[in-house]
Amino acid sequence: MIRNATVVNGTGAAPAPATTVVVDHGRIAWIGPDESAPSFGEHPVVEAAGASLLPGLINAHVHLANDGAADFAGQITADSATTAAVRALANAQASLDYGITTVRDCGAANGTAIDVATAIADGLAEGPRVVAAGRVLTMTGGHSHYMGVEVDGTDQARRAVRREVSLGADFIKVIATGGVLTPGRHPAQIALHEDELSWIVREAHAAGRRVAAHAIGREGIANALAAGVDSLEHGFHLDEELMEIANEQGTFLVPTLVALEGILDPDGTPPDRVVEKALEQRDRARGMFRSAVAAGIRVALGTDAGTPHNPHTMVAREMRGMAALGLPHLAVVRAATLAAAQNLDLHNEIGSIEAGKIADLVLFPGRVSEDFSGLDTPLLVARNGRILRQGL
Repeated sequence: MIRNATVVNGTGAAPAPATTVVVDHGRIAWIGPDESAPSFGEHPVVEAAGASLLPGLINAHVHLANDGAADFAGQITADSATTAAVRALANAQASLDYGITTVRDCGAANGTAIDVATAIADGLAEGPRVVAAGRVLTMTGGHSHYMGVEVDGTDQARRAVRREVSLGADFIKVIATGGVLTPGRHPAQIALHEDELSWIVREAHAAGRRVAAHAIGREGIANALAAGVDSLEHGFHLDEELMEIANEQGTFLVPTLVALEGILDPDGTPPDRVVEKALEQRDRARGMFRSAVAAGIRVALGTDAGTPHNPHTMVAREMRGMAALGLPHLAVVRAATLAAAQNLDLHNEIGSIEAGKIADLVLFPGRVSEDFSGLDTPLLVARNGRILRQGL
């Protein structure tokens, strides 16, 4: 039982002060005013005066097998499968320290993230819930080919989806454009074509899997939207016309703004060409996000954790950045909780503080609905109703 908390429930509703949340058998059993709280046996009581209780945060774009090293691709190619798994578990556990109870892994070599997801789900290791794509689908020599399956043409694309699903992928990650980190591939270039993307989406949806598209340049974003992807990762060159299409289709945007800041860290050491590409995209990304806020795009928070100088502890920084670019505080919280859960198709179980849902909860100091300064120091983190971190 957590009492005397200010509950920010993740739906965008106004904060509810002096509220008690009762957890029973891993789920939220009751929510209401402190003075009306029923007795649920001998539950331990957490006093939360002066703190805000949120749903467990969700980072909807991470790479668990990477830890923010300057050479992202080099770390992937140098690590053995065992080293990558150990690194991924360490990053998963670091995520918990910052109130992140669910992550969506958007690409790792050798099925590493799928194996880590299974280990955590089976109780072999501690960590957030992991929704894993497995290997990304990219064109031959395309962006992220070092952690992907290279496909050319619709037949190979369809076969690759079926293969990744058979290996345990929870969703499919596709590469629709070039990227910042891959040599020789500019973000404005298209990668997989619309017909290839369409068959990927068709096969994935037939298997009950969602599709996330790495898409930075305008033409690649247009191809991804025409194919019917479920989320656009990065989306820096979204414009008014494409935003209207995204809104009509209910497509999510995962903006990953903090990833560019990591690459441009003045103490960083990524290759010069990577820095040049990040500089080219930063202002465009910021302007795009302001426009997306005005257009009412469905936003889910993701940091692209694991990319250069972007460790798995940057959710608070991403939230502050989104607020600085015009997304209201409660909408930012929703992007990091319920909206992200919807993007993962887990909103019936997690993402908001509502009776019957899984008790993924995080307690932060202060009034989070107005001030994000306390987001770096959670006081309590619970997943499935079990307290995993407590600093009260």
